Formats: sequence, structure tokens, C-alpha cells
Amino acid sequence: MEPLCILPLKRAVMLVMSGKATVLETDGRQLHAEHVSVPLPVVLCLTRYVHVPVRRPVPPTRRTVLARDSHRCAYCGGGADTVDHVHPRSRGGRHEWSNVVAACVRCNHRKADRLLHEIGWELSFTPRAPRWSVAFGTAATRAEPLWSQYLVA
Repeated sequence: MEPLCILPLKRAVMLVMSGKATVLETDGRQLHAEHVSVPLPVVLCLTRYVHVPVRRPVPPTRRTVLARDSHRCAYCGGGADTVDHVHPRSRGGRHEWSNVVAACVRCNHRKADRLLHEIGWELSFTPRAPRWSVAFGTAATRAEPLWSQYLVA
């Protein structure tokens, strides 16, 4: 089982009613029609295997880097609103997941174009590419807490 997409409620109910999906999670509410009552689907499981084409990797944009790092500065732990290259691009660093972290403006300016060992700083984690797609980022988990056990961060 793997997450495929986020559906509108109407489409989710149609999949359940047609027998193409079963409800794995519900928030306890019911949808009522004249002759039938259906639990409000929050997480569905398809009844048949669906081939999923290979997904393209998520690019390290400002939005996706901030989402990966939960809007926390990699240097001071405060709120982040920009991104920083650990190994500066002016010194040959590349714009890739392993070299980009979220940073607050203050730390970004203090670091400037220096390397971490030059100013005595250390990262608390090793930056890496996230395993989620853009549709299943941390924003989706915050939107619906019941999804968190089905989404691998």
C-alpha cells in the first residue's frame, strides 16, 4: 500500500459506493442519502492494484526545502523564511537537496559565503532529498492528522 493522491470528497464517496475502494479511516461522521448511509472517508484503500508510473523527483525549491525542514532554521532552530546553500554556490556548491537547508534571514546573512567549519557552526542533521512527493508533504499531514501514519516522511 502506498499513497496515490488526495481526492475530493465526492470522488472518494463514488469510489466507495462503486466498490472500487474501501474506507480505512473515518472521523466518525456519516454521509446520509435516502436509502444508504456511508462513513465519511478520510483514508481509502483501492480494492484492485493500480500501476503508478515512476514519479519524478521533487526539485529543491524554496517551498519544498522549507517544507522538508518544517520551516525551522538549520543553524539556530528558529523560524526559517529563506534557504541557504551549506557549501556556497560561489565556492562550487551545487543546488541540490544535500546542499540546501532552510535558514532564517539572520543566520543566512551571518554565514554569508563561508563554509560551516570556517565559522564554527555545525548542522544538527544531514540534508537529504525527501521521500514524499509535492502532494504529500508536511502540509498534508497538518491538514489531516489521520493521514500521518500512511505518509512516510
